[in-house]
Amino acid sequence: MNLLEKLDAVAAARIAMLPEGIGAFGVPIEEVYSATEARIGDRRVLLLGTNNYLGLSFAPECIEAAHHALDAEGTGTTGSRMANGSYQGHRALEQEFADFYGCSAGIVFTTGYQANLGTISGLVGHGDTVLIDSDSHASIYDGCILSGAEIIRFKHNDTVDMEKRLRRLGDRTESTLIIIEGIYSMLGDQAPLAEIVNLKNKYSCTLLLDEAHSLGVLGETGQGLVEKTGLQKEVDFITGTFSKSLCSIGGFCVSNHSQLDQLRYVSHPYIFTASPSPATIASARAALVLLREGKDLRKKLWQNCTQLYAYLNEAGYKLGPEPSPVIAAVLDNPKQALRIWQSLLENNIYVNLILPPAAPDGKSLIRCSVNAAHTTEQITYVGDIFSKLQDQIIEK
Repeated sequence: MNLLEKLDAVAAARIAMLPEGIGAFGVPIEEVYSATEARIGDRRVLLLGTNNYLGLSFAPECIEAAHHALDAEGTGTTGSRMANGSYQGHRALEQEFADFYGCSAGIVFTTGYQANLGTISGLVGHGDTVLIDSDSHASIYDGCILSGAEIIRFKHNDTVDMEKRLRRLGDRTESTLIIIEGIYSMLGDQAPLAEIVNLKNKYSCTLLLDEAHSLGVLGETGQGLVEKTGLQKEVDFITGTFSKSLCSIGGFCVSNHSQLDQLRYVSHPYIFTASPSPATIASARAALVLLREGKDLRKKLWQNCTQLYAYLNEAGYKLGPEPSPVIAAVLDNPKQALRIWQSLLENNIYVNLILPPAAPDGKSLIRCSVNAAHTTEQITYVGDIFSKLQDQIIEK
């Protein structure tokens, strides 16, 4: 099989999975009206498939900051951070993230994906070990592969299995990086951080926590799982993205380790890509201020999460273990999942369809993302439609 025939095989697999020929992936959104509504084709839809957790995508402060940066500094940097791509805003945002987490230093990356790719591949290499949760995001897996370190997976959120693998490593644990996530992106569950910190200290490992989906969501000021658990000083490296609660594009890493700054000189995803545009950085800086002050936004977000989780649970759907801004209905049958996704869209609700192998354990997911801008009426409507589809499709 040649290179292009491999892609033909992928196309055939997609057709087999989606026999109706429905374009369930990459659905174009033609107009966006607000943080909760948009137009897809001729439908005005309710957006339940974005990661806009605090609903800040139309925040006037962020739009104004981005406009000002466009006028003052143009559309892009046209260079990497190691060349001409370090503007005052990049350095300012790095310091603001460090201050936010009470850390000594921070690095800003062009995307959240690159934040993991660049941090992981810069920290570990041949002869080192990475111990990762089996449900880790692709950016974590790819960062581990790029590093050349030995990759060991432990069962999702299973600290007993994790310790069993740590014991087998012997004195290699001192050169082992443990990687977990604050909130996992498929089922919305949280890592058992306190237990993992205990194991990290017991076996003298280094710990990296990806707060991509928990930034802005957990903790009094929105730091994420580290703040909710009070374990900020126990985590060695914290990464995250601007593309969820901050409604921008980019990523970051913060740490109290003095060696963090040296990542700039060994991380290829940092060195060899253009830096974020001035408007992107300005918008993220404005959003970070709103996020830190967003106690009421978080309160409303969790009211919405709890409400929708209760609706779907009462309707009989199999869900993740706890309410979260990510609420996924877990289905065994991909064709059933497709029918539900299509029916939701026909009822003017846009969600995410996740099929194997992207979904864990060979399951299929109807994945909802709740945000603080959703009204109680919108959440109620979504819950009612899910309940009707449970009767019409699942229980047939």
